[in-house]
Amino acid sequence: MKIINAIKGWRVVLPLAIVTLGCNDDFTSITPLSEVSEQSVWSDAGLAEATVTGAYNGLGAGGLDEQMLASLTDEAIFTHTGRSINTINESRTNSADPGWVNNTWDWNNMYGYIRDTNLAITNLSTGQIEDNDLVNRLLGESYFLRAYYYHQLLRFYGGVPLIDEPLQLDSDYDIPRNSFEECVNFIVADCERAFDLLDGREMESGRANPTVALALKARILLYAASDLHDYSTASANSSLLSGYSNPELIAYTSGDQQQRWIQARDAVKEALDYSTTGYKLDLTSPVSLEEGQQNYTDIYLASNGGENDIIWERQYVEISGPGRQIGLFNGPNGYHNWAGNAPLQNLVDDYAMSDGSEFDWDNPDHASAPYENREARFYATILYDGADWKPRPSDVTERDPADQIQTGQYEINGSGSVETHFGLDTRQSPVEDWNGTRTGYYTKKFINPDPAFVDQTDFQTIPWPFFRETELVLNYVETLLETGDEAEATNWLNKIRFRVGLPAITATGDELVDVYRNERRVELAYEEHRYHDARRWMIAESTLGAPAVGIQITGELKPGATVSIYKYDPANYDYSYVPTTVDPGFENRLWLDKTYYVPIRIAELNANTALIQNPGYD
Repeated sequence: MKIINAIKGWRVVLPLAIVTLGCNDDFTSITPLSEVSEQSVWSDAGLAEATVTGAYNGLGAGGLDEQMLASLTDEAIFTHTGRSINTINESRTNSADPGWVNNTWDWNNMYGYIRDTNLAITNLSTGQIEDNDLVNRLLGESYFLRAYYYHQLLRFYGGVPLIDEPLQLDSDYDIPRNSFEECVNFIVADCERAFDLLDGREMESGRANPTVALALKARILLYAASDLHDYSTASANSSLLSGYSNPELIAYTSGDQQQRWIQARDAVKEALDYSTTGYKLDLTSPVSLEEGQQNYTDIYLASNGGENDIIWERQYVEISGPGRQIGLFNGPNGYHNWAGNAPLQNLVDDYAMSDGSEFDWDNPDHASAPYENREARFYATILYDGADWKPRPSDVTERDPADQIQTGQYEINGSGSVETHFGLDTRQSPVEDWNGTRTGYYTKKFINPDPAFVDQTDFQTIPWPFFRETELVLNYVETLLETGDEAEATNWLNKIRFRVGLPAITATGDELVDVYRNERRVELAYEEHRYHDARRWMIAESTLGAPAVGIQITGELKPGATVSIYKYDPANYDYSYVPTTVDPGFENRLWLDKTYYVPIRIAELNANTALIQNPGYD
């Protein structure tokens, strides 16, 4: 009897199997779990469910890893060296060195979990388990997970080999890549199967559900309609892509792009009509700035009703491991945290003023006080110089009794002479200077703001949102704009803006498209969308390839002021703010069009000689 293999979730589900089997009176004769046969697994309801549950492990920590996809974009820069992130941002990737690749889009890892779902689909369909309701649920989850993992591969690599059954040792492993169009159709079909099987079911939180099956279908069709994946448009904007000898692997080479936008629009509307989630999207006018900040915070903390915006999430429990200490990974060094994915000035500048107007460094009022009168999502997302934050650790309390973020350098003269005080959260800090931000900012989003919660030691349970209702709304807005319905697009976009206290939109035409794209940028910041959006819109050269910019802040004492222990205080200080390019010696960003796609590793090319490499990596 063949021993089951390649089920990466096995170690996780073993305790569940032990509990199930432990109820048998004759427990001493149980087959060792390391030797459970494939036939036994798929004829036992408990083992089958545990195995499908294990297939969720391909989701990893969601997006709440120490290294975040945000740092491959103009949202953030990763603070530490030696992580191969700059390999990507400097366009130095190749088949031997693809740079940092997270397990959630790694070729081998995704195919391992695709095999798990193929095993489940194949064996659950044989009728060995009599509980048809359970079988249909598990099949629905398996089809969805297979679609999700293929969508991950497609977003990063373009067309990939489509494998819909478990390969055996004697299988032919020289499998060519399918076209981009074939991959989209496959994912859509799996989403539709998943929806049909899950429709009407109440699913446990964290498991696949019918709404997310429709949301994934809508997302992949949105991508399919975008400029990067229409070969005519893509080749007109990139000489590298136009010269690629296998364009069908990365784009549609025939058909009507406008029809694809219509298909995407209809798919998004179907998901919106079916969904029962959402949070404060029925407002008819803007809320206050304070309420807007709280609304946005409640969504990413999944609290006070904000959790209703989440369609599907990665949940966490209070144990050690990736995702549970996002505050430690990203928080200020003056709190003994690591400053990992530090926000860039590039992102900060794109947050609007509280009245909805654009921030402008050429405006003297803006430039002299860049953190005043900004929109609610800025205050909910960014920790900036002078922002109130948590109590400092006991060994730092005396240096900052005000508990404010310090990312500048300031004069103090309490000893009688003027001295320079470097902020506690800088790279010149007396507290773990090597963990200081390189940009002058820290991220606040997804970090538990409870003053009693210590990021350095505690483990949080804030979930990672794979899909939000708000993403569906934004997707719908984009498809409406692309199909010529500006009025309805504006109506839906205002639903999001009113929730965070911004006024209704008056823009039209190209300006409205720009407003939408910026709205999507700030609303979904740090949620793994910018990396894909900038590529599919083909604006990466001017955005992701732009120099990484931070801020240099100086506080000069006003005449007659005396300060012994620094705190942010405009009554005692004149502050200056100068946008400054992050040290190019640390990361010198450069966009080359090959970076539209991740290179296929040379090991994969050698193992599967039928594979064709992505453009620019010959």
